[in-house]
Amino acid sequence: MTDQLTAATTEQPVPLRRNLRFQALWAGQACATLGMVIGDTAFPLLVLALTGSSTSAGAFGAVQMVTTLLLGVHGGAVADRVDRRRVLITADTARLLALASVPAALAFGAPNLVHLLLVAAVIGATVAYSGPVRMLALRSVVPPEQLPQALAQDEARMSGASLAGPPLAGFLFGLGHAVPFLGAALASLLAVTAAVAVRFPSPHESAAPGKPAGGGALAGFRVLAASPLLRGALAVLLVINLAGTALLLPVMVLLREHGTSSAGIGLALAGEAVGALAGTALVARLHRLAGPGVLLLAIAWSAVAVPLAPLLPGGAPTVFAALFVFGAGVPSMRVMLDLLVFRQVPDALRGRVIAATMTLLTAGMPAGSFVAGLLLDRSSPAAVLVAISALLAAALLAATASRTLRRATWPAEAPAAGEG
Repeated sequence: MTDQLTAATTEQPVPLRRNLRFQALWAGQACATLGMVIGDTAFPLLVLALTGSSTSAGAFGAVQMVTTLLLGVHGGAVADRVDRRRVLITADTARLLALASVPAALAFGAPNLVHLLLVAAVIGATVAYSGPVRMLALRSVVPPEQLPQALAQDEARMSGASLAGPPLAGFLFGLGHAVPFLGAALASLLAVTAAVAVRFPSPHESAAPGKPAGGGALAGFRVLAASPLLRGALAVLLVINLAGTALLLPVMVLLREHGTSSAGIGLALAGEAVGALAGTALVARLHRLAGPGVLLLAIAWSAVAVPLAPLLPGGAPTVFAALFVFGAGVPSMRVMLDLLVFRQVPDALRGRVIAATMTLLTAGMPAGSFVAGLLLDRSSPAAVLVAISALLAAALLAATASRTLRRATWPAEAPAAGEG
């Protein structure tokens, strides 16, 4: 009897590849992500085809992002107080219906701009509510010791969708204006099916009805503000996001001035996605080599060279190579932040902390594009890229001086659900 008990307590968990709940959820969410990326490319193409207005095409993305930002905090609170599976099913179903409305409208003529902007708002809302739950769902069906491996596989989902989605959307759009939206709707249907088929846990609500456990909707921001490590890590990631968004426009302008075709520019900018896809295999190795703060700083410093790559000989291939090197570290960086949140924040607060993190990191991205546009009106693309690299280096010097980041260690197991 004692031998049986010992064997039971030392039994190894099921290998991740045989964890059917994780793999089914992962497959459904991979479909949802691919459908989102297809839509992000196809909707501006459709608006351009219908209106001929670049401003209207840009308005779609702006409405979608603003809606996500406005509802993000509430989405995190909902993830902490409502059945998470029900939230995921509802959000994916709403996105499915919104996407399906576009080919339906095309079948009866053409959707007007108001219709498409309403679709943008619906999709933005579904991201706000499904985003935190989607991150929590996959991680809740694997044992703690397999979490890094599961997160690495999830990074492959993101990188693969980022790489395959835009060219697939362009190909499908060439077959017919309705085709990419039918494909995106089908992807959402598969995501809904996976969410319906697989059960995953939600936190037990012990607070008063209508109030999230642990201090209200803004509790996630307070958790981030109270943790020196999370504050420092998020500051570095915010700077990287700002720089990454700001360099896209001057890189494209400079490459075009050097005679690079549109296809060549697209291939050059795909370097980060290709590198990220390759980098998913490096996550465990990089995490063994360095602590979270040192790893984050090393990857961040590799980004300093990226804005300078277009100024070097080689043109588009050099840009691709620089983005590839930086992209290879992105999965390890994202998994690092994920582990810090999931192993230090109680489950009852994780939805709000994730939503706060997503809101902070996303909010800075439009500022990067806006500032880059202003600088390009007054300076050459080369000067703007040098300025971006210099500002990034200056910000990272301050972060590198932080003992909190340099001495950070990988956290132990996650706190209990009722802790905190």
